[in-house]
Amino acid sequence: MTVIHGKLVRDKIPQIIEGVGKTCATHTLSDDEYIAALDQKLQEELNEYQADKSLEELADLLEVMMAVAKAKGENGAGNYRVETKSAAKESFNNQGDVTAESV
Repeated sequence: MTVIHGKLVRDKIPQIIEGVGKTCATHTLSDDEYIAALDQKLQEELNEYQADKSLEELADLLEVMMAVAKAKGENGAGNYRVETKSAAKESFNNQGDVTAESV
């Protein structure tokens, strides 16, 4: 039985599948197809993070964001630093945990 997925490949999945004696047909995407597939994956990972709020899902989301940046030509995509929780809040809005309610 053949199952068609049409999903981006990571973690050497085709080699793992072939390692257990099955075949895995693949297709190399054009640059535009790759960015479109990354956009789909980005939405999928965002939905998973929104549903579960786990750090693992957040890490998956960040991984896809880095891939999008790299695909769009951002050479330093892998060089962003992870900040502490308080530093991240401060760098986001320069006011800590403040939201603007009205203007």
